[in-house]
Amino acid sequence: MKHQPRKRFGQNFLCDPHIINAIISAIHPQKNQTLIEIGPGLGALTEELLRTVNPLHVVEIDRDLVSHLQENYGDKLIIHTGDVLQFDFATLNKNALRIVGNLPYNISTPLLFYLLNYAALVNDMFFMLQKEVVERICASVDDKNYGRLSVMLQYYCQVDHLFNVPNTAFNPPPKVESAIIRLAPYQQKPQQAQDEALFATVVKTAFTHRRKTINNNLKPLLKNFSLADVNIATNLRPEALSVRDYVTIANALSQT
Repeated sequence: MKHQPRKRFGQNFLCDPHIINAIISAIHPQKNQTLIEIGPGLGALTEELLRTVNPLHVVEIDRDLVSHLQENYGDKLIIHTGDVLQFDFATLNKNALRIVGNLPYNISTPLLFYLLNYAALVNDMFFMLQKEVVERICASVDDKNYGRLSVMLQYYCQVDHLFNVPNTAFNPPPKVESAIIRLAPYQQKPQQAQDEALFATVVKTAFTHRRKTINNNLKPLLKNFSLADVNIATNLRPEALSVRDYVTIANALSQT
């Protein structure tokens, strides 16, 4: 199929067979597993996944590509047509979902936050992302890349930067490097926030102004509470606090 990649959908199609094989090897799909591929495109990963998984769920927004997938793979696929940011993964009625995909760069961060809503249903996720986004997700405390995305993803998931992918592996080649990441939601989190909505608010508020101290950023939430009460220095910047520190703050606030 000749398909003109559409910029509005962030389409860059994977075409390097060595990279495709490396991704499939990392996923290691098994029969009877429930796999969902986000943005299958022309089917580079789809075709390989179908060697083991049948049926395979796919979510695709481009109706031209949906027609291509239907013509080529028929009833081997369960196609969910539409915006993945509006797809309800809970409708699959499974609690061990495996989600994979070459994510469009223009929606990757919002999509990662969206998928956290379904973390309890997910076994693991393998994504092709902009290398910079993977580095942000996996960053440690005091790293320049450490931020809201790092804290939230590391709270919910074990994160592993698997390998990098050159831009020559795509058609058209993007202007940035890519990387493969594995995200495995914890069955039992290392640190548990008593109110996860409050935890998310604390983290988002903390990183609103990276150059300000954590105390200044969190003032709207702290009110009569002091960070010193939970042994956190008030002069630290937000990137100096660990996931555990943010959970500690949120749990203390939930009791005030």
